[in-house]
Amino acid sequence: MPTNRKLWTDGDFQEAIDRHLPVRIFENDQLVGSGGCIIRFDDTTVVIQSGVDDLAYHDRDRCEFFELRR
Repeated sequence: MPTNRKLWTDGDFQEAIDRHLPVRIFENDQLVGSGGCIIRFDDTTVVIQSGVDDLAYHDRDRCEFFELRR
């Protein structure tokens, strides 16, 4: 059964990048993205790649990020 873990710190985001874990993104308690991997982040933005040419930019303060472990 998959488990979710909320990504809070820079270390959490870096681990998700290093392990290529899929993430789920919620904004205003609604699912806005699922299945992509974090490719870059900074203090304000997290970049998620879902496909070869599919990039999504999410505001780090307005969204909640969860890694999906199987």
